[in-house]
Amino acid sequence: MSDQLTRCAWAKKPLDILYHDREWGVPLKDEQQLFEFLILEGVQAGLSWSTVLQRREAYRKAYDHFDPQLVATYSEQKVHELLSNPALIRNRLKILASVKNAQAFLQTQQAHGSFSQYLWSFVDHTPIINCWQTADQIPSVTALSQALSKALKKSGFSFVGPTICYALMQATGLVNDHLTTCFRHSELS
Repeated sequence: MSDQLTRCAWAKKPLDILYHDREWGVPLKDEQQLFEFLILEGVQAGLSWSTVLQRREAYRKAYDHFDPQLVATYSEQKVHELLSNPALIRNRLKILASVKNAQAFLQTQQAHGSFSQYLWSFVDHTPIINCWQTADQIPSVTALSQALSKALKKSGFSFVGPTICYALMQATGLVNDHLTTCFRHSELS
């Protein structure tokens, strides 16, 4: 029955479909899950989301289930261990950024009450509902993602360029970029 549903064109592989149908674009406020997406979107830079999704469980295990308190304390030895893990994308800059981002994440929580409050303040705590009809209409960067990127960088985050920030906004439901023909668009509007 579910294969009769019209989805966004990028959701083709079984794991992509599952992610699309259950997670992508769903307004997310959970701190640990937001941290997971922050790290995974940074990992994705230069790669496909499918590649990251295939390794997501390995990342959860290697990164202590994305507990920012633990990731923020990773030592050089732990970084070396992560770099040696064949189940991960072994990019030293991305791994170092994840530790730095955990530290900045905790500082943001302290300064703003929660990372969720801070992140959602960029959209006045209400998802932006876009009405794209074709995939080529969906931007990869917006003025809002540029503002978020600038603010995060100022707060000490890295691997948070405007494109990564827009992908984060899409994934965590700050924007609904499901195509209007996709069954999820109306469910999340």
